[in-house]
This record gives sequence, structure tokens and C-alpha cells, in this order.
Amino acid sequence: MTDYYEAFEISPVPPPGPDATPPEIYRGIYGMPMFVSVPTSDLAGSVDFWTRGLGFVDLFTIPGQVTHLRRWAFQDVLLVPTGAPAAPPTVSVSFACVLGQVEDIARACTALVPGCTTGPRRTPWSTLDLEVVTPENARVIMTAARLLDPGGDEARDLEALGIRLPER
Repeated sequence: MTDYYEAFEISPVPPPGPDATPPEIYRGIYGMPMFVSVPTSDLAGSVDFWTRGLGFVDLFTIPGQVTHLRRWAFQDVLLVPTGAPAAPPTVSVSFACVLGQVEDIARACTALVPGCTTGPRRTPWSTLDLEVVTPENARVIMTAARLLDPGGDEARDLEALGIRLPER
């Protein structure tokens, strides 16, 4: 790939930095390019955890059928009621957030379901990740971009792979 595009022009995710602020919750209707469906045996409890713990809003609910949750644009989750008990997590889904939200999300989730979070931890791809296991046993990673030190090991490793770092 020889062409580079400024992806932040089409993404709701702000560029990384210590002063990064999250965008507003997007309540518009659009064709969803991606979403995750999460089966739940307790729809009301799941809605409560996802909204109070993970910061989603209830975009709309069709009683007994589905609750459509959203954070930022393109961060959509459909909670679908099922009579079955929660199964062990088999897939993970990641949602972008900003650094200033990670600790608040961890505290909120832990207050609702003690022991449901792991981390946060720094990754080699310059994020800070918080793992949350929801009441439905979905494995959710809340991931916040970190600034790279241009002279640091992580930046050199990425550049050695041919990944060009954005100008500051």
C-alpha cells in the first residue's frame, strides 16, 4: 500500500493525546457498517450494565425483541433476549475510548459487577486496554490510543514494519 489517508477525518475516534476528549453520543440513524449482537438471559440487567458501566445509551428498545445500544458513531450493540444462561466468552469486541475514560469505566463496571475487569494494560501497539467481562459473558475491550514517543522503542518497531507514524 503506497497511499496514506488521514483516517481520523472519517472516524469519530479523536487523535491520541493527553487532552483527547470523547465525541458526543451519536443518536442518528445510519446503515451500520458493523455491530455486535449479544444474547442475554436478563435484558434489563444487561441494559443497566452496558449503560451505567460501559457508557452506552439505549438508542431504542423493541420490548421483548432487542435493545439497540450505542456509544460513539459506529459503536453499536444489539442486546437480544434469550432464555439460555450465559455461555463462556468465545469472541471479543473492542470499542475505542479516550485515555481519560478508562479508569472511570473500570470503576463503574466494578461497582456493578465486582471482579469483572482486568487491567488496564499497555499494549505494544500503543493503546491502553481495559478488559471487561459483561454479565452475558461477552468479553469487551475498551481501548484508548496512547501517544508514542517518536524516538522510543514502540515507534521504531512500528516504523520497521513500514507503519508510518502521523505527524504531530
